[in-house]
Amino acid sequence: MELSVMKNLTILSLTGLLVGSLLTGCGSNSGSQANPQTEQHQQESQQTEEAEQHAREVHLTKQQENSLGIKVETLNGGSASSTISRPASVSYDLDQIAKVGPRIEAKVVEVIKDLGEQVNKDEPIALMSSVGLGKAKAEYIRLRARLKAEQARYEREKSLYEQEISSQAELLDAEANYQEAKAELNSSAEALRLYGLSKTDIQNIEAGSDQPLSRFYLTSPLDGVIQERDISPGQTISPSETPIHVANLSKMWVMIDAYEQDIRYLNKGQSVSLSVRSIPGQTFEGTTDWVSYSLEKQSRTMPVRAIVENPNRKLRAGMFGTARISTGKERSVAMIPIDAVQTVNGEKVVFVPGEELRSYKPVDVMLGGENDGYVEIASGLQPGDEAVVAGAFDLKSALTAKSRSASHGH
Repeated sequence: MELSVMKNLTILSLTGLLVGSLLTGCGSNSGSQANPQTEQHQQESQQTEEAEQHAREVHLTKQQENSLGIKVETLNGGSASSTISRPASVSYDLDQIAKVGPRIEAKVVEVIKDLGEQVNKDEPIALMSSVGLGKAKAEYIRLRARLKAEQARYEREKSLYEQEISSQAELLDAEANYQEAKAELNSSAEALRLYGLSKTDIQNIEAGSDQPLSRFYLTSPLDGVIQERDISPGQTISPSETPIHVANLSKMWVMIDAYEQDIRYLNKGQSVSLSVRSIPGQTFEGTTDWVSYSLEKQSRTMPVRAIVENPNRKLRAGMFGTARISTGKERSVAMIPIDAVQTVNGEKVVFVPGEELRSYKPVDVMLGGENDGYVEIASGLQPGDEAVVAGAFDLKSALTAKSRSASHGH
């Protein structure tokens, strides 16, 4: 009896082991569906990211923290001025730039206005010669003569018909020829207008004049200055070319780089005062006329355009300066001592506590105006965030030394 019981227990034990091995095999098959290389890559990426974050942090002992005088405070929201000061650059007002060229292929006879010279609206810039235009003018002269003849014939037939000397058919024929000649002349005049001739120019076209029919002037469509000239006598210019640029410099565009936090304060029609580095002691007044609906991808700034008066044409395209926009609204921004802002790798940073105890990491910030030893943080930190307000320079030195050691190690 005991032998039978032992035998049954042995069978049950073997069965359990077999079932367990089968279950284990199933589990290993299901687990093998995951890609070990993918898991390893993810782990390596996570480790690399953690290493980079760790490399950007400064870790101190309690004694080092005390000796360096590190002080962390919660940033207060200061009431900044209703004037926003932001970087700006000067460019031409594209609505006041005229690109001048012939409307028909022509050769340059004489350049009348040179670079930098003042030119008034409708004043000649260059004398041109076009064979095509000469033919069009000659055709206009011929059609004008034909119209005169057909008009005289029509009036004569009309008089004869009224005296019952001429028939109605002859009158109608004369009238038809007269109307046809008038239409052809109008069509010819319209073609000349398309080539750039004014109504007065067309009326003054005469055969046998001292000025060849092929000659015409390129004139300025606005008051301004010759800003670009790419023509010389003898050069042939096509209708698609605009080799002369005339710029009205009485007003200029100012492109302002506003920050994301400025969006709710900016509108069209706000007063702008511009100062540029190359003209110290002078400001230029204007008004915002466009606020972008999108941010620049790289800089995360928002373009704002202002039209600024340019007396005596002192402002030049390409100048850099600072634009002060009067918003009429007080702004609440994070304020921090100026000494708490450091420069690391060319970027303005503020140190904040890291995740680990007594660790600190730099945060990129954009700065606003300064006041009584404090500076606005336009972006990067908000009121209520914690930041290092004392000892930032020592943290920067430690971070820089750590980076140098890491590079030498490699």
